[in-house]
Amino acid sequence: MRKGQLLNSEIIKILARMGHTDQVAIGDAGLPIANEIPRIDLALTYGVPSFMQVFQTVSHDMQIEKVILAEEILTHNPHIHQQILEQIKKIEQVQHNCIDILYVTHEQLKQQTHHCKAVIRTGECTPFANIILQSGVIF
Repeated sequence: MRKGQLLNSEIIKILARMGHTDQVAIGDAGLPIANEIPRIDLALTYGVPSFMQVFQTVSHDMQIEKVILAEEILTHNPHIHQQILEQIKKIEQVQHNCIDILYVTHEQLKQQTHHCKAVIRTGECTPFANIILQSGVIF
């Protein structure tokens, strides 16, 4: 059994197969996921698990160089946006790097998920609680 925080075997498999610049998305319960993209559905009920629970756990197991957010989160979900920024600062301290933050329209973010290795669906039911994590390198 693994000693790390992350226990979900499907997420572990995706992260283990990712190379530099590969992307994985974490989405709220309403984010559309293309049929051809692997879907890891964690949603149990409204809010369970939360977006932040999943983001925090996945980010412990992944080297992140860039994140992509929908610009709409700034006005429609500032509370989650602030939590994301706080988590990014923590990740930067652990990884000893700066993580680029790219804001795009929600439509552009949805289109970018078509290039992700997988989309992890949470039970989050607040607007625009979606993120794309781009893999960095550990050296």
